[in-house]
Amino acid sequence: MIAALVAGCGMPGAPQPPSLQLPARVDDLSAVRAGDQVALTWTMPTKTTDKVALKGPIAVRICRGQSSAASCNIAATLELAPGADAVFSDALPSDLDSGAARPLSYFVELVNRKGRSAGLSNGAETLAGQSPASIGGLAAEVRKEGVVLRWTPAPPQSPAAAVRLLRTLLTPAKKESGQGSLPGPREPAQRSLLVASGNAGRALDSDIHFGESYEYRAQRVVRVTVDGQTLELASPVSAPVRVDAENIFPPAVPQSLAAVATAGENGKVPAIDLSWQPVTDADLAGYVVYRRETGATEQAAAWQRISAVQIGPGFHDANVQPGHSYEYAVSAIGQNGHESVKSATAMETVPNE
Repeated sequence: MIAALVAGCGMPGAPQPPSLQLPARVDDLSAVRAGDQVALTWTMPTKTTDKVALKGPIAVRICRGQSSAASCNIAATLELAPGADAVFSDALPSDLDSGAARPLSYFVELVNRKGRSAGLSNGAETLAGQSPASIGGLAAEVRKEGVVLRWTPAPPQSPAAAVRLLRTLLTPAKKESGQGSLPGPREPAQRSLLVASGNAGRALDSDIHFGESYEYRAQRVVRVTVDGQTLELASPVSAPVRVDAENIFPPAVPQSLAAVATAGENGKVPAIDLSWQPVTDADLAGYVVYRRETGATEQAAAWQRISAVQIGPGFHDANVQPGHSYEYAVSAIGQNGHESVKSATAMETVPNE
């Protein structure tokens, strides 16, 4: 009985060491340089290395050096809240903003009130050195094939650099009406296009949607491979340019128009059959046929439209007279109502009965 009572008593466990209150290490630090600024981003931890919730602001050391060795050369200090999405912009001193491109490493170190830490974060690599010249004269023009972008080329002596075009979708998302089919997938709000031949001063963004509005910015980028990793040295981002991609363009002009006449024999009505190569534009609504009568001794008459909007690439003209000659042309109509110029003409004479 005594043994049972002893076994049932609550006994204190082994004493636990006091928490060191060390903030957990950061493991998602990233660094992106543009001009003389390096943008650092990371996520602040919410707990200590002992899984105890952190309270109050946490002291942060920004470490910077030209070596990937895990040592902290303090570039700045700040305080941030636990769990914060941290952002810090480091202005490079003149010695790191000049000269040849070379590796530059960043770390962050979180310290407790006694100045102790659980160690440096993961390393974030970028480049020191003189950044490329900024983009000037950025302009955008809407064409049928997309948005043509132009900028002032770099001086001939400048090092070879690519150009990154940063595109932002400005058009608000359409609200669902609750009727009919669901809207299609929306294109990404942000896109990036890297132009390898950046010194040419021109690029085409063909991946646009008519009816949308876009904003473009640009920066020159020098890419350097260090220990198998490609790093970038980029210029500041240019001033923005906005473009409204309105579809004001007609379809392509129909090609290879041919006309073949048939005689009115055996009770048949004389006619001229037309055919042409189909237009492949995605926004094609159809075709319109034009005709004018010609003669060897008279001037050609004015063009007359003789068809509604035709769906297929062909037309049967039965309103002709034996012995008369006719000239035809075809245009294409877009879903936006815009009409192409007339095709090359085709001429045919209806045989006499």
